[in-house]
Amino acid sequence: MAGGRGERLFPLTQHRAKPAVPFGGRYRIIDFVLSNFVNSGILSIYVVTQFKAQSLLEHLDRGWRTNDFLGEHFVIPVPAQMRSGDEWYQGTADSVYQNLYLLERHNPKLVAVFGADHIYRMNVRQMIDEHQKKSADVTVAALPVKIDEAYQFGVMEVDADWRIVGFQEKPKEPKPIPGEPGLALVSMGNYLFNNEVLISSLKADAAKTSSAHDFGKDILPDLVKTGGVYAYDFRKNRVPVPSKGEEPSYWRDLGTIDAYYDASMYLCSIFPSFNLYNRSWPLRTVGYSDPPAKFVFDWKDRQGMAVNSIVAEGTIISGSYVHNCVIGRNVRIHSYSTIEDSVIMDWVEVGRNCKIRHAIIDKANVIPSGTEIGYDLEKDRQRYTVSPSGVVVAPRGPRKTTWIMNNP
Repeated sequence: MAGGRGERLFPLTQHRAKPAVPFGGRYRIIDFVLSNFVNSGILSIYVVTQFKAQSLLEHLDRGWRTNDFLGEHFVIPVPAQMRSGDEWYQGTADSVYQNLYLLERHNPKLVAVFGADHIYRMNVRQMIDEHQKKSADVTVAALPVKIDEAYQFGVMEVDADWRIVGFQEKPKEPKPIPGEPGLALVSMGNYLFNNEVLISSLKADAAKTSSAHDFGKDILPDLVKTGGVYAYDFRKNRVPVPSKGEEPSYWRDLGTIDAYYDASMYLCSIFPSFNLYNRSWPLRTVGYSDPPAKFVFDWKDRQGMAVNSIVAEGTIISGSYVHNCVIGRNVRIHSYSTIEDSVIMDWVEVGRNCKIRHAIIDKANVIPSGTEIGYDLEKDRQRYTVSPSGVVVAPRGPRKTTWIMNNP
């Protein structure tokens, strides 16, 4: 499901759907769930889109298109088509209901309904194994959190066998996991359904005029009454070879600017909680033909360098200092500038003598020489968006830079 507005990520979602937001220098958020499916051997994938989908569709076409001869192996975007009425998708469940013909056409045994806006590694086969072992109708991927933090989430109540017996929406006193009084269970937004159960539940929900047509609010609470809904403990999930320092059950919802920024900064650590370089569970994305990154000038007061940073292909750092940053593709940073603790996305050009810190610069911006960002938040608020924690966000620029500033 890749149709959400991502309103709390504005202005990064001003021109694109949340799953299409760049992350980690060369990826899009949707790459992480698609990589999980492909690495798990699940190769029949529909991507349900809706709002501001053009950037997402272009990315899928360039990086995830499969050849026609692969038959039942595919990654295909499914735009909102109003097949069941005159309205766009009314909720997460309705987005699947309006495309039921796809499930009826293929008639699979199991259907995985996953969100496309989280960062994590997951072997989905392990979740399938537990689903089948328990003869479940539905399995919900669940993440244990500290009970004093669970009030922020929808909490699932389970019995000793991890059968879900109730839901609590942002409860003041969350119910703990049996045998683990300090923890409560929250949904990751990833569901595994028996196909016939999913189809019948969606049809029944569509007939209810009072329903919000949402999996978490409507579909699952109704199915819990049947006794066939289980929670899958994400802590059990393992990829083949975790890297040093990796958090085994790492999962982040990049729902806000501050959450996005924090997750990006963690990538720059020596031993990050989520390691982009773990080859045992590779991340796939578009493969561009950009040249390698380049660092030029080694003078006393003019050194091109990046420390504790990720720098993507095609970028030139010319006589400037970059520290603790995620730098995207085809970025040009001119001399005598300092950039710290920031995310710089593709096709950005930074002029001479700039100072940038605690910032997210979206694609295709040209930052004039002498610009300061992140040093005077009151001044920054007049030009940019500033998050509650003080991260300055420059919205997407008008077009790809052609590196118009001539001086290196």
